[in-house]
Formats: sequence, C-alpha cells, structure tokens
Amino acid sequence: MILCGRSIYNGKAEGYVLKCPRPIVVLGDVDEKRGYVENCGYTKDKILVFPRGAGSTVGSYTIYGLRYYGTAPKAIILEEAEPIVAVGVIMAEIPTVDMINISDIKNGSHVKVDGNIVEIKD
Repeated sequence: MILCGRSIYNGKAEGYVLKCPRPIVVLGDVDEKRGYVENCGYTKDKILVFPRGAGSTVGSYTIYGLRYYGTAPKAIILEEAEPIVAVGVIMAEIPTVDMINISDIKNGSHVKVDGNIVEIKD
C-alpha cells in the first residue's frame, strides 16, 4: 500500500514500525538517552509512528537529543507535525512525513519512507 503525505524533513528510510497510538508529550514521554518512548518502546532503528506531538518547545531539543545520543528513529510518520516535532526533526535530520492516516499502519509493519511517500511493504 502506498500513502502520500507531506515531507517535513526529506529523506529515505526503511524499517519496522514502532507505533504509539496516542500523541507523544515529547519532553515528558521521551527519554532521549535510552531512546525510549513511555508506553510505546525503543526508537533506535525503528520507524516511529504517532498522531502528533504535544508539550513545550523544549521538546524539539529532546528530539535532537535522540540524534545526539544515537537513539533516533530511522524516520517518523505522523498525522500532524505540529511545530515542536517539525523543528526537532529538522534539527536532528530525521526523515519525517505527516498528513498520513496512521490507522493504515500497524505496529511491527515493514515500511519504506521516501520523501512524502510511505510504502507499507507487508
């Protein structure tokens, strides 16, 4: 299945999905040193999928921290990239696409991100 969205930070990545069904409060839910999202799992080498981010602007630096500590996801797929997430993924250079209906993507699915295209491989 091919889904078309909007590229927030252009890039290519392929991997397995870590899906968080609820919005992520980036500053509170994400431990950038461990690469762990509360109630979801570990981000390293995953394609992180969630509806949207929430919280304060410091959350952008938390996303950057994922890159700094080597625990960043390969890519991020969202329904809506609000400013906190958008700034963070740009600073961290994480391929990110939004305006995607994430209900079509299952946890553990194999997906490919290429610019604004998301391909569900299984």
